Amino acid sequence: MAHLGSRRKRALTLPVGLALTASLGFLPTGTASAAPAQETPSAAVSTDGPKLSYVVNTRGGHGTVKQVSKAIERAGGTVVIAYDRIGVIVAHSQNPQFAQSLRRVRGVDSAGATRTNPIVPQATKDIGVDQPLTAQQERAAAAQATAGQDPMEPLQWDLPAIKADKAHERSLGSAKVTVAVIDTGVDDTHPDLAPNFDRRGSANCVSGAPDTTDGSWRPKTGESDHGTHVAGTIAAAKNGIGVTGVAPGVKVSGIKVGNPDGFFYTEAVVCGFMWAADHGADVTNNSYYTDPWLFNCKDDPDQGALVEAVARATRYAEGKGTVNVAAAGNAAEDLAADTIEDVTSPNDTTPVTRTIDPKVCLDIPTMLPGVVTVSATGAKGLKASYSNYGNGVIDVAAPGGDSTVYQTPAPPATSGLILSTLPGGKYGYKAGTSMASPHVAGVVALIKSTHPYASAAAVKALLTLEADATACGDPYDIDGDGKIDAVCEGGKNRNGFYGAGVVDALDAVRW
Repeated sequence: MAHLGSRRKRALTLPVGLALTASLGFLPTGTASAAPAQETPSAAVSTDGPKLSYVVNTRGGHGTVKQVSKAIERAGGTVVIAYDRIGVIVAHSQNPQFAQSLRRVRGVDSAGATRTNPIVPQATKDIGVDQPLTAQQERAAAAQATAGQDPMEPLQWDLPAIKADKAHERSLGSAKVTVAVIDTGVDDTHPDLAPNFDRRGSANCVSGAPDTTDGSWRPKTGESDHGTHVAGTIAAAKNGIGVTGVAPGVKVSGIKVGNPDGFFYTEAVVCGFMWAADHGADVTNNSYYTDPWLFNCKDDPDQGALVEAVARATRYAEGKGTVNVAAAGNAAEDLAADTIEDVTSPNDTTPVTRTIDPKVCLDIPTMLPGVVTVSATGAKGLKASYSNYGNGVIDVAAPGGDSTVYQTPAPPATSGLILSTLPGGKYGYKAGTSMASPHVAGVVALIKSTHPYASAAAVKALLTLEADATACGDPYDIDGDGKIDAVCEGGKNRNGFYGAGVVDALDAVRW
């Protein structure tokens, strides 16, 4: 089938016609060591190359990081921030041989450039709003609302699809639980988000180091509204206005990692996980993939370093009790296939066509061990036309929306996309695995509210145990043209389209 939209979108959202994207990875483990770094990485240092950002992954703790930081300076680099707790250093350098020099330093596991494009301003990308809600639609929805519903809730077919409406009769979730939205920024001034926003847990991580200046976590004018939409799906307040989130009683924080050009670089993503973990986030939502590589090959010295850095950060967060949830991507790819053709990487300069093995080349953070990988369903409960899938890769499924032509919701809902909050007090529709992942993050928040002392592993076990097992069903021909569009492998209790099943918000509050 024809893919709907452009694969060059970073956030896992589908604009107007529905787009593409993905995320996956693996966690290497570094051996603790107090071995000092060698004194001289190179004799002569060139500083006439393009200014790039790097991650340097070290063995051992503070002492090794300190020694490697000195080696970074001798190699013509500047340390932006050092995350001693996981042995990851973010650095800038104009030395074309910087990464190669650092790889020879004792105490360094790996080092790699996080981008192929120099650190310079670029034109802003507009990933757009799929469909803003009109005043007429708002009035029509409000007229349909029953007692206890927010005015636009009748248009949210996705809530009953996971029994969130029934769950809300029992619990809205605990204000002691926080979901960190690691994304393009969150507009905390939105009246549906302001009551539940955690400012203390919010920051701007775009540079790789957290900026806590007031409002730094908000999207600026012209920047993506993606993170604000995601935040509303998780925890828009049940306050008599607008829409309702899956867990409208929990807190959300905004951790901005998408730069003004729409790129999510490794240093920002690492910072996002570290900030979330250190500021008490119970859940992180990750509806993006880490640029500039759609798939990062562990046997490539640069890409392998990026996998290792992000993997260390996700493992650190889980060790602090955080459940990391991520979108599977919108390229309609089988992530369990033997090979996948990647024609989009690197996406910040000139892409090349390459055939990759997804067991070796990972889309991060979604494919990292421990991360909950989410596929998207539409209003009829079928895998969304664009959603990635893969037996053994997908953990659970949730509503992400689909073309209304393919999967039409039951009235009074009129759009097959997902309605949520947009900056400036607005509302609008989007679709993508970006929209599926926050449904799961919301259900995880409800589980954590019900079981406040449960470990991250226990919460993830409950998530899959409580999911509604969903069989593969008939041969998948979503557009009805007589051609099979994807093959679902596995049984009812675990398969490539739905994983353990569609998440269940009602079970999350009653088990």
